[in-house]
Amino acid sequence: MLFNLKKFFGAMLMPLPLLMLLMGLALLLLWFTRWQKSGKTIFTLSWLFLLLFSLQPVADRLLRPIEAQYQTYRGNDPVSYIVVLGGGYTYNPDWAPSSNLLGNSLPRVTEGVRLYLAHPGARMVFTGASAGSMQSNAATAALVAESLGVPRSDMVILREPRDTEEEAAQVAKLVGEQPFILVTSANHLPRAMRFFEAKGLHPIPAPANQLAIDSPLNIWDRATPSSMFLGHTERAWYETLGSLWQWLKGADRAGAE
Repeated sequence: MLFNLKKFFGAMLMPLPLLMLLMGLALLLLWFTRWQKSGKTIFTLSWLFLLLFSLQPVADRLLRPIEAQYQTYRGNDPVSYIVVLGGGYTYNPDWAPSSNLLGNSLPRVTEGVRLYLAHPGARMVFTGASAGSMQSNAATAALVAESLGVPRSDMVILREPRDTEEEAAQVAKLVGEQPFILVTSANHLPRAMRFFEAKGLHPIPAPANQLAIDSPLNIWDRATPSSMFLGHTERAWYETLGSLWQWLKGADRAGAE
């Protein structure tokens, strides 16, 4: 119950739901109260922030410092495990396997497969609990990896973890003190590394799904509001809130449980 409440309130604090709530409040003030000036101010500021957060220069400026902490892994460290953290997913057996991985999940799995091919003898570890009555996140990601040529015998499926902290605890039981490659989204990797290192683990960071764009863009791509770039702002916002919560809980300190 507490876990679900945390997820619900966390979702409502994301830019789009929060700004929509503020706009709704402003409309209530404008239509049903005498506080016209307050309503106009709240609505104007909410609209302005929604606009700014949807623009590429603003969104990627917020996201880039988080993603830039780790570079794409191209090393050849000897490892026995490549851990791919779970993300968004659904499950429809009639779909192509990769269609069941939403948002950040598919780039994580494909990067994990790339690193698996570069490290013969390593096993891929997939994490993530089930959503409702569906099969687990981890099992769905494993299906995608299998469709890309990874044999089931080279996979470990951890179906229980619901969030990054629980993923770190489960992986600790599997890998012990040996180093392993940790694959997750570039914006999520700094927070994930803190969770895993707090368990006394030795992860080798391998970012996937980099989003903040450094290469040149057409002027209309930079100047036009886009849901894609609003999503970039959301990722920066989400990880900032997540890091704050992590710090408040003390879950990023060595020996934390």
